[in-house]
Amino acid sequence: MEYEEAKEKFITTWGSLGSLWGINKAMAQIQSLLFISTKPLSMEEIMEELQISRGNTSMNLRQLMDWGIVTKESVRGERKDFFTTEKNVQELARHIAKERSRREIKPVIKILKDVSSIKDDGTAKTKELIKQTKALHDLTENADAIINKLVSQEQNWITKSLIKLFK
Repeated sequence: MEYEEAKEKFITTWGSLGSLWGINKAMAQIQSLLFISTKPLSMEEIMEELQISRGNTSMNLRQLMDWGIVTKESVRGERKDFFTTEKNVQELARHIAKERSRREIKPVIKILKDVSSIKDDGTAKTKELIKQTKALHDLTENADAIINKLVSQEQNWITKSLIKLFK
């Protein structure tokens, strides 16, 4: 497999996986292109490489910057903005885990806490709702605590621990 074919396969596959992780295909493809790029890329270079519109590129770059995994850079002698992404895979995973916790897990924990703390009117259905939502709340809160513990640790510690865990 030659470079161009491998690059296209990587970007396409990463884009497809992105939708499984809750981000759109173009967003994942932009991040993957920046991830394998040896230099920061302009919006025009990204648009040309991925064959996507300016609006789509702009919107997805903004979202990637909101996630904290893409940054805007200035290139000396250039007026346009250039973009790059975190190149360290473990650091990238930490950014994504933190952001997913903030955007997805924390709101669910709050809702489960609210629902599980409703007034118990003594009926079986209310007791069951409280019991099950409290159990989900506790599980979700514990999972979030584990994720937060992992992302706050040294990068090498995470890798070594996970490798030991799954061997």
